Formats: sequence, C-alpha cells, structure tokens
Amino acid sequence: MHITFMGAGAWGTALAIAASRQTSDHRVSLHARDAAQAQAMHQQGSNARYLPGIALPEALIIISGPLDACIEQAKAEDLFVIATPMAGLRSSLQALQGVTASVAWLCKGFESGTGLMPHELQAQVAPHVRAGALNGPSFALEVARNQPTALVAASQHASVREALVKAFHGAALRVYTNDDIVGVEVGGAVKNVLAIATGLCDGLDLGLNARAALITRGLAEMTRLGVALGAKPETFMGLSGLGDLVLTATGDLSRNRQVGLLLAQGMSLDEAVTSLGHVAEGVYSARTVLQRAQGLAVDMPITEAVVALLDGRLKAAEAVQVLMGRGPRGETV
Repeated sequence: MHITFMGAGAWGTALAIAASRQTSDHRVSLHARDAAQAQAMHQQGSNARYLPGIALPEALIIISGPLDACIEQAKAEDLFVIATPMAGLRSSLQALQGVTASVAWLCKGFESGTGLMPHELQAQVAPHVRAGALNGPSFALEVARNQPTALVAASQHASVREALVKAFHGAALRVYTNDDIVGVEVGGAVKNVLAIATGLCDGLDLGLNARAALITRGLAEMTRLGVALGAKPETFMGLSGLGDLVLTATGDLSRNRQVGLLLAQGMSLDEAVTSLGHVAEGVYSARTVLQRAQGLAVDMPITEAVVALLDGRLKAAEAVQVLMGRGPRGETV
C-alpha cells in the first residue's frame, strides 16, 4: 500500500510517522506544499515548525511540488490522506476526483461559506471517490511520540474503513470502524466550539463543577444537532463524540481550549488566534454550527454564547451570565 499524505502540518506529519512505523509493506509519502519546508525536513530530519524534536523515520518519503504523477499512478489498494485544514479540503478533493484509491480526510469542521461537512463537500466535488474520515481524541504530538491513542475510521465504504485500519492500526494506535460518518463528523466539528467554551470556563476560574456541567450539556447539544442531521445517537458516546470532546475541552495541547483561556484573560479574538500560530478550527466553524442548528430548530445555547463571544457581542463574564440565567428545564438531550 502506498499512503500519500497531502499536507505536512502537525497532524499530517504525526500520522505519516505512525504509518511509517506500522509495517515495511507500506510506502509512505508526506507532501509539503512549501518546497522550502520539504527541504528543511530533509536536512533536519524533523518537522521543526510543527513537531520540533520529533525525528522523522528514515522510511518516510518527503515530497513537494505537483502531485499529478502520484495521483495518476495510484492503485485501488492505495490511500490518500488529506491533512489540510477545512479550507484546503475542496481543492484537495478536486485534485483526487478521478482516483480509484481510497481517500480520507483528517480535518474537522464545516466549510466556511457553504456550511458543508467534509462528507457533504466530497459528495458535491468528488462523488465517485471512495472516501471517509479518520477522527477521534488525539493530539498530534502524542501520536508522533508513539503514545497510546485510539481513533475511529468512518465511511459508508467498508473498503475505506479497512484501508485505514491496515494503514494505521498497531501496537500504539488502535483504529475502530464506524459507518456513521455524519455522527463522527458532527462530533469532530462541534467539540472544537465546546472546547472554546470550556477554556473560557477554566480561564475565569469557575471551578470543576462548572467544567463538568459545561462538557455534559455540550455533549447534549452535539447529540441533538447530530441526530437532526441524520446521525446515530450512540455515535456521540464513542471516540469522536464524548472521547474527542473530553480531550479537546480539557487538554492543554488543545488550540481551541487555548482560545477560550486567552479570551478569558482579556485578549481580543485576533490577538488570541495570532498568539497560537496554528489554526483553531472552532473559531471558524462556530458560526456555521449555529447556523445549521438554527436551520433545523435545534437548541444550542452554549454554541450560541460562544458565537456571541467571538463576534464581540458578549464579554467573557457576560457569556457565563447568559448561560446561567436560563430558566429551569428537564435534563433531556
């Protein structure tokens, strides 16, 4: 199997390292859009920008430039992994729309402007491609360090799920399978928004009780939206739902959580995003999550408060007051 990663950020690099460890039967290529970055990785033996101090396996092939030849030569048993942010998914799928190989994406969120989830975008841009998502509670640095991690391979195509298991399942990286790609993608998108809220909660020092309440009710919001979009409710009790939410909301390596912490300190949104130096998808997908929820008459008060905060309509303390000032109700999903 030839596994080609399109995108050499932290997550793409970490999973390329993981795939290179699995078996000598895999040929793994990591494509960097920036030729200077590719050259630096060759020379330094690491991706110093995104994963400093992590050595790249000798078997990992670093490439840059046009991918035309790689795409043309791909076989049905090969795998392309799109490791770009959501903003790069459309163009990547357009480039791959004629391949017979399996395709998977790592990005989580909704496309800005259209509001499409990744699988909806794929159905529009490359409907004949066998594709899916690789998702779950995972920080790139820990995967690159070979620390135990569990992911979920989601696709309506059994062959794609099997390709992802073959590519990544091993001693330190477990890959479960799920055919509910809607639920897996909703979980991956909404948890980023909820992580901003949890970071805000912790930054304001509201306590562990508040954090637990926020995560629990956030899971209810996530589930409501997912079910309205056609997902299975049980998916949200799995790796891409509860698992990813807990990790992203509480782990200090979470960029979305960091946004909330920085906003609580009084930074503006622009200052918070600039200080991170990396993409925090929740900042870009929060409004779209709310728009889709409103279009389906799904109540998502935490998401609504986060959007008001990001838009500058509420200050940090005011967002908490809005949520705590809601009337009593039954505990339902």
